[in-house]
Amino acid sequence: MQWRALVLGLVLLRLGLHGVLWLIFGLGPSMGFYQRFPLSFGFQRLRGPDGPASPASGPAGRPGTPGGPSVPSWLQPQVPGAAAGRRRAPRRPGPDICGPGHWGYVLGGRGRGRDEYEKRYSGAFPPQLRAQMRDLARGMFVFGYDNYMAHAFPEDELNPIHCRGRGPDRGDPSNLNINDVLGNYSLTLVDALDTLAIMGNSSEFQKAVKLVINTVSFDKDSTVQVFEATIRVLGSLLSAHRIITDSKQPFGDMTIKDYDNELLHMAHDLAVRLLPAFENTKTGIPYPRVNLKTGVPPDSNNETCTAGAGSLLVEFGILSRLLGDSTFEWVARRAVKALWNLRSSDTGLLGNVVNIQTGHWVGKQSGLGAGLDSFYEYLLKSYILFGEKEDLEMFNAAYKSIQNYLRRGREACNEGEGDPPLYVNVNMFSGQLMNTWIDSLQAFFPGLQVLIGDVEDAICLHAFYYAIWKRYGALPERYNWQLQAPDVLFYPLRPELVESTYLLYQATKNPFYLHVGMDILQSLEKYTKVKCGYATLHHVIDKSKEDRMESFFLSETCKYLYLLFDEENPVHKSGTRYMFTTEGHIVSVDEHLRESPWKEFFSEEGGQDPVGKSGPRPRPQELSVINSSSNCNRVPDERRYSLPLKSVYMRQIDQMVGLI
Repeated sequence: MQWRALVLGLVLLRLGLHGVLWLIFGLGPSMGFYQRFPLSFGFQRLRGPDGPASPASGPAGRPGTPGGPSVPSWLQPQVPGAAAGRRRAPRRPGPDICGPGHWGYVLGGRGRGRDEYEKRYSGAFPPQLRAQMRDLARGMFVFGYDNYMAHAFPEDELNPIHCRGRGPDRGDPSNLNINDVLGNYSLTLVDALDTLAIMGNSSEFQKAVKLVINTVSFDKDSTVQVFEATIRVLGSLLSAHRIITDSKQPFGDMTIKDYDNELLHMAHDLAVRLLPAFENTKTGIPYPRVNLKTGVPPDSNNETCTAGAGSLLVEFGILSRLLGDSTFEWVARRAVKALWNLRSSDTGLLGNVVNIQTGHWVGKQSGLGAGLDSFYEYLLKSYILFGEKEDLEMFNAAYKSIQNYLRRGREACNEGEGDPPLYVNVNMFSGQLMNTWIDSLQAFFPGLQVLIGDVEDAICLHAFYYAIWKRYGALPERYNWQLQAPDVLFYPLRPELVESTYLLYQATKNPFYLHVGMDILQSLEKYTKVKCGYATLHHVIDKSKEDRMESFFLSETCKYLYLLFDEENPVHKSGTRYMFTTEGHIVSVDEHLRESPWKEFFSEEGGQDPVGKSGPRPRPQELSVINSSSNCNRVPDERRYSLPLKSVYMRQIDQMVGLI
């Protein structure tokens, strides 16, 4: 009997050692992340080759309070006075972070080869598969576009389940979900123009432009949201006009016979009809809606969101510079400055809803999603396009506040202990957490971080949203990271995750992002394709659908998917620098748009700079994006065909969204 006891003892010892290794190498659940779990395993105690792990915080997960309730790091309040110095810029990887020794450690150091993440995502993406995915993305666009033209045109949108068109809801003016967007001006056709060009379909592009010129009018009794009309319609008209008049014609022959700037004139006509929104407002912040025939409705709401009022500068600025008329840029820039001057003097943050007459913040939530997203985006993109240094000054200050107060989690994306970086919703005045959800619009932010060179941080945030996509086959409109469940369950075919995937691939050339794009494509085909197009998911869990295909599906989602797989596209190979608007419309970045004869006209009254302090302007050489090309975190060559996020951290994120 003694030998049996000895064998049993050895077996138990081996199982115990395996259990210890399982915990040490972070292969167990990251329990400290969620409030409902009493233990904290895995990444909070993960050691790297950089040095020893930080002292454990005990079972509670809260420093200094052994035995108390577990508190996720994203829930922990900021330490007063510490936020400003916590993370000013991404940490550069040390010399040993990406070396073979470190990779051996992360993968367990046991010589067992690649784990399941590396097997699935790393290595080359075959050219034949890339071509297949490119054609699938093109086919997705064609299927949606052709069905719109066959069953819905000249109405604004396609109802893809019942194969018919949709326009404004005349019977219910309060149905803002529909009426803010649909103006009875063939929205889907207008919004899709530059996608046709990017895909090289010159004959259909020319046909579509002529249809727009001959059939679309803005002299309509339609009350629309100024923001939606600007980004979807005005932006598309300007983009298509520049494609037609581009002497280089990089996408093929997109010229229109006897073209006489009709799209530019239409853009001008629409913008003039939107101008009443900027009148009779005490702050200079525009009304949210305007009737295209009669102006601001008499019962108009005095409250507007920051993104809606402060994301007009790119389109209005392009129009002003093409026409040589400062009016449009001036009103848009005045709105941006008015909002900027209302930011908190303590945190530098803005709220999400403001009263345009009093300047009082009605919504005090500060985040990166709905209500604020494109405000930050357009501060940077306005600078890229127009070269106005005050736009860059504002963006730099905003980005610093975002890092100081919204960013939670470990300092570096790809090294160290703790929860992965995430940007949360906080009170604009105190910086304190307001809720535990994030929304799908925030998935644009990794793409914006790519533009400023903060690639490592973009990799982490993108991985979190991709993990949510993997769990549901779509992005729920709102996801509660504490409960690991959607708060708002629908998915209207939004493009933000695809956009960030495309931009991260352009920055890193890592085939991981081609795999991500393939996952998204296949999910869309599997769960959203219906008889006459692609339908909104009403419920990301049971995959029930709504009979609506929003115009941004063709103008953005399909476009970014196509460009992700079309490496030889003129966007990438023509030598022209391009920028995408917040609606995905392409604009070439050239000196012509940096010429404005009214620079002095735009200067702040009284010599005040846009950050709100009197004094001399910085010299040009003092201005830089926080992570400009000179200090951009370049992805090392040895990681080009490895995972952009180490598998141990990728597994951590998958655990945190309930995938494993």
